[in-house]
Amino acid sequence: MLLRSRHCNHGGMKLYSDFAVRRTRQILGDVFAAAVIGAWIWLGFFVYELVMNLADFGVQMEEAGAGFKTAMTDVSKNLGDVPLIGGGIRAPFDGASDAGAALESAGIEQQTAVEQLAIGLGLGISILPILSVLLLWLIPRIRFARRASTAKSEMAAGASLDLLALRALSTQRLSTLSKLDADPLAAWRRGDEHVVKALAQLELRSAGVRID
Repeated sequence: MLLRSRHCNHGGMKLYSDFAVRRTRQILGDVFAAAVIGAWIWLGFFVYELVMNLADFGVQMEEAGAGFKTAMTDVSKNLGDVPLIGGGIRAPFDGASDAGAALESAGIEQQTAVEQLAIGLGLGISILPILSVLLLWLIPRIRFARRASTAKSEMAAGASLDLLALRALSTQRLSTLSKLDADPLAAWRRGDEHVVKALAQLELRSAGVRID
């Protein structure tokens, strides 16, 4: 005896259950998980932008150092052209130019340090919660999709009741199986059609596949 799914002709991955209540829970769960992931991504970017504001001080240092260096270099160059005393008088301005270069370099390093800190904090704040959501939500959803798709494919291929019933005996909880029969394994062995069909339906229902 064969069972056939109402949706057996549909190809591709099966993402949602054929049963309304479970399908609604899955859709709501997907929406909630996507919203949570999106919120943590937003928070990570927010923290990144917040910390990056500290780089403004480094920008100011860089610009001030670059401007001072340029000014002192120009003065040194101009004084250096003065006959006789040019070579000696430009030395202090060359030193000041070097100080401006050091200030410029310090500003660049401050910006780099702030950027690294911003990236680290942004990722650190968002990655762990996102990974937690993926572990709690995505893995079970992938398992369901694989199981439901396999069951749907088996229905399309005309899977037998016996095979599905046997799978139910090996995967379902004893408390669930005992509701069908006091000894469902013995009933399956003797070919009890009522129990075998109930076991097959139980396996398909747990996979999210509705049968005719």
